[in-house]
Amino acid sequence: MKHYSIAEAKEIITGYKGPHIRIMEVCGTHTHDIFKLGIRSLLPANVELISGPGCPVCVTPVGYIDEAVMLALEKQAIICTFGDLIRVPGTKMSLADARRQGGDIRMVYSPMDALDLAKENPDREVVFLAVGFETTTPITCLSVKHAIKFGIKNYSILVANKTMPNAYMALKDSADAFLYPGHVNAITGEAVCKEMLEKYGVSGVIAGFTAEELMDAMAVIIVGLQSGKPFFENCYTRVVREDGNVRAMEAIDEVMEAVDTEWRGLGIIPMSGLKLRDRFAAYDARKKFGIPEIKGVPNPACRCGEVLQGKCKPSDCKVFGTGCTPQHPVGACMVSDEGACSAYYQYGGAI
Repeated sequence: MKHYSIAEAKEIITGYKGPHIRIMEVCGTHTHDIFKLGIRSLLPANVELISGPGCPVCVTPVGYIDEAVMLALEKQAIICTFGDLIRVPGTKMSLADARRQGGDIRMVYSPMDALDLAKENPDREVVFLAVGFETTTPITCLSVKHAIKFGIKNYSILVANKTMPNAYMALKDSADAFLYPGHVNAITGEAVCKEMLEKYGVSGVIAGFTAEELMDAMAVIIVGLQSGKPFFENCYTRVVREDGNVRAMEAIDEVMEAVDTEWRGLGIIPMSGLKLRDRFAAYDARKKFGIPEIKGVPNPACRCGEVLQGKCKPSDCKVFGTGCTPQHPVGACMVSDEGACSAYYQYGGAI
């Protein structure tokens, strides 16, 4: 398919006069960047962007937060997490609340930081909260292998890693085309997107994150949809290769295996989650600490689940911008730097 300069793409986008189309931004970073770069302001009324489940913190269920809080307060483990997760509400409290009650909650930038902390504190149990898609999962798997290699037995992970293919399946009828997440496809390659096209007739484009790349991707989608035929195009070829990162995918497959898992707002999606393989069970926090099954209860005022399915915009939620703000979030989509609600609040208001 033809690719477009910014000027050409702008003309295509602003000049579109066809039927109403819905494009799902699977990636939360795309949602933020499209706002920040002013691309949303170019869209005519008949081109609608809807948010999808591409924010790992946002799709992590409430029960996972409850598990982490239990580990911090009841098991007295040192909890290591990426920063966004600290303020996500659980059923009764967030990890920030647990820290105020004496829980040892620490922000890290990598599971390797958590592993180092375990090495430095051999008398304490250290748990890394493993939340993320294919992009961040390989380094989590590597941390487990390093723990084994160096004999670090007071380290474990609470797994909530997810994979995107079956999430696409669950949402395949939600939009006219997907704006696929470039960083995920850098790991997985093009195969899943091609399968969505060939088996289910789902159109989509892999997009990068610069203004040029996003404008090109949007123009390719608009032109492609006017052809009346399903299509797929990789508009991020400088990073995404056809086969992706084979070594990273092999690293995931060696340490983890697919399981059914819960996505906030989407329910249980078959074989879309990951767990440690049995031979790595000593590093599975759920098994190590005997965590019972916990069914979290989300705040009934929060509509994050509908936002993640593209069923409503953040600004449609009654508590958006009033009861729910980045300073006092009701749901995960307002907390995360990749969350749709935080993007609308920061950049878009009721757009």
